[in-house]
Amino acid sequence: MKILTRKRTDIIDITSRVNSQIQKSDLNDGICVIYSKHTTNSLVINENEKKLLSDVSKLLAKLIPDGNDYLHDSIDNNAAAHLKSTVLNNSLAVPFKNKELELGRWQSLFLFEFDGPRERNLLVSLVKCDNFY
Repeated sequence: MKILTRKRTDIIDITSRVNSQIQKSDLNDGICVIYSKHTTNSLVINENEKKLLSDVSKLLAKLIPDGNDYLHDSIDNNAAAHLKSTVLNNSLAVPFKNKELELGRWQSLFLFEFDGPRERNLLVSLVKCDNFY
């Protein structure tokens, strides 16, 4: 699944795109694994609320600011992006039932971009699972 990010730091809700992949499959129930093939973005589950997402961006910028004399910046000036993705996830595993992600009421899936704009490639794998407890 290709995602085009629009700016250096970007947050993109990918929930509907992942659900669409599930809808197209032959599986009704299982586990959906979403994996990013990149080292300067992350995958996150959280609430899709504008102020919260802004707060998350501010927190990450405070914890890991750009231009902080990182050694890797001498190569391609994106060390902060690598560090942010290191403290977050590059994959998610979410159950789905009746062809829909089993997310909580306020949960959405996000791609967090730290080194954009870029084209990102996410792998979506569906594993059949009939037992949910």
